[in-house]
Amino acid sequence: MSGFQEILLVAVIFLGILFVPRMMSRKGAPTSPRPVVVISRNMRLAIAASVIYPAIAAAWLQPWRNDLIFFLYAGLGPVFVGWLLYWVLAGRRK
Repeated sequence: MSGFQEILLVAVIFLGILFVPRMMSRKGAPTSPRPVVVISRNMRLAIAASVIYPAIAAAWLQPWRNDLIFFLYAGLGPVFVGWLLYWVLAGRRK
């Protein structure tokens, strides 16, 4: 039970670091209404697929019971290769 509490404590500290500065307003600084990063619909779809595909592959292959190396090739490999291809093609367009 102690390990679980330590993980929760680290998560609370991390969330506090992220959200507390946003909740506190700066009195003298003007706020800008524009978003810092705009993510397109296709990018959101790619990010969602990058999370969902390894989760489904993990549920199907169960790497904690079977071969972990096969999960790395079949579960995480396509996501890694896909993002590498995107990175290369985005660099070529620029």
